[in-house]
Amino acid sequence: MQLRNSASRYGAVSIFLHWGVALVVFGLFGLGLWMVGLDYYDPWRKAGPDLHKSIGLVLLAVMLLRVLWRLISPPPPAPANHGSLTRVAAKLGHLALYLGLFAVMAAGYLISTADGVGIPVFGLFEVPALVSNLPDQADTAGVIHLYLAWGLVIFAILHAVAALKHHFIDRDATLTRMLGRKA
Repeated sequence: MQLRNSASRYGAVSIFLHWGVALVVFGLFGLGLWMVGLDYYDPWRKAGPDLHKSIGLVLLAVMLLRVLWRLISPPPPAPANHGSLTRVAAKLGHLALYLGLFAVMAAGYLISTADGVGIPVFGLFEVPALVSNLPDQADTAGVIHLYLAWGLVIFAILHAVAALKHHFIDRDATLTRMLGRKA
């Protein structure tokens, strides 16, 4: 399999980034739901959020790489059987997923830096607190982070349902291409 995208399929780098980001997003979502229910004496009360933040910041770096890769190796064109409405919906849907990912990460950053302290990443380095001490920063960003996370996961599920619809009902190459097979 080639590394770069071609006119008929996605390359290995795009496929790895797509499925890797999807797994991490759903993993972070599950971790986030789990950790907010921890009680004060649970040993994961500090470790869970630290892990969530570290993975989230690595995901931010991967998403920046993903955007750069998309510019270097553009995705294959839509299958010929897609009408103009489907093409526009696909472009807007992908844009919404990308913007949603960056927005949920920005809200998470604002939660974590509200008290002016940087965010350690797996104990290796620290991302500085560039924005802090805004009125109700942690609470407001927390509500936004929660709703964006739910919205992102729901939209990602709809994205998967659309891919399955293209594969099983339309019988086109939309899903097949993201699995590394030729159209």
